[in-house]
Amino acid sequence: MTTLKEQIQSELADAMRARQEVRKSALRMLIAAIKNTEIEAGHPLDDAGVVAVVQKQAKQRRESIAEFEKGNRPDLVAQEQGELDILEAYLPEQVSEDEIEAAARALIAETGATNARDIGKVMPPLVKQFAGRADGRAINEIVRRLLG
Repeated sequence: MTTLKEQIQSELADAMRARQEVRKSALRMLIAAIKNTEIEAGHPLDDAGVVAVVQKQAKQRRESIAEFEKGNRPDLVAQEQGELDILEAYLPEQVSEDEIEAAARALIAETGATNARDIGKVMPPLVKQFAGRADGRAINEIVRRLLG
C-alpha cells in the first residue's frame, strides 16, 4: 500500500510526462511544503500529517483567491483555483453544512449551550469531530448562527 506522499510524487512524475504545467507546479509546491514540514518536525510525516499540509496549502489558495478577487485579477484567480482543485483531490471527502448543523444542534442540546458565550462548549468537540472534513470557519459560522 502506497502512502499519500508516494502517491503525490508518482502523480508529479505523471504530470511532468504529460506536460501538465499547472498540475506539475501545484504538486511541486505541495511536495516542497511536505518536505519543509518534515524538516521542522524532524521525522517523516504519516498520511495524517500529509493531509494536514495539504489542508494548509488549500487554505492558502482560498485566501489568495479572495485577495485576487478583491484586486480584480481574474488571471491569478484562475491560476490559484486550478491549483486548489488539484490540492482538493488529496483531501478527505468534505461534509455538508447540513451535517455540521445537525451535529451542532445535537451538541448544543447535549451541552445546554444557550447563547454566544457558550461557543467554547460547542466548538472544540465539533472541530475534533470534523477534523480534516470541514473548515473551522464554516463550523464557527454555523454554531454562531445557531446560538445567536
